[in-house]
Amino acid sequence: MRARRLNGHKFSRQIPLGPFIVDFLCREKRLIVEVDGFHHADSRSDRSRTAWLNARGYSILRFWNHEISRQRRSVLETILAALNGEIAVEDEKTGFYSPASAELKE
Repeated sequence: MRARRLNGHKFSRQIPLGPFIVDFLCREKRLIVEVDGFHHADSRSDRSRTAWLNARGYSILRFWNHEISRQRRSVLETILAALNGEIAVEDEKTGFYSPASAELKE
C-alpha cells in the first residue's frame, strides 16, 4: 500500500484520529485498514473504537495478521473493493464496518 501502489490510492501509516491511532488511513476515501492480532478477538474496546470512527464518517476494514501473511492477494482485492465502493454495508466476513451500517443500527 506504500507509494500509491494500490491503484494510486495514498495510505498513511499509524495516524492519530481523535483518541486513537489507526494502522492505515486513506484520507481521500475515509477508509481505515486495521491489522489485528489474537488479542483483538471479540474486543469490546475495538467495537467502541469502530463506533467512534464510523460516527465520524470513516469506514474500517479489519484483517487478522495471518490473513495479511497468507492471503495477501485476497486482502488487497478486498481493500480495492472497499475503495471502489463495491463493499458498502457492514459485513463480518470481510471485516468491513461503514458509517452507513452504523446509522442503520441506530
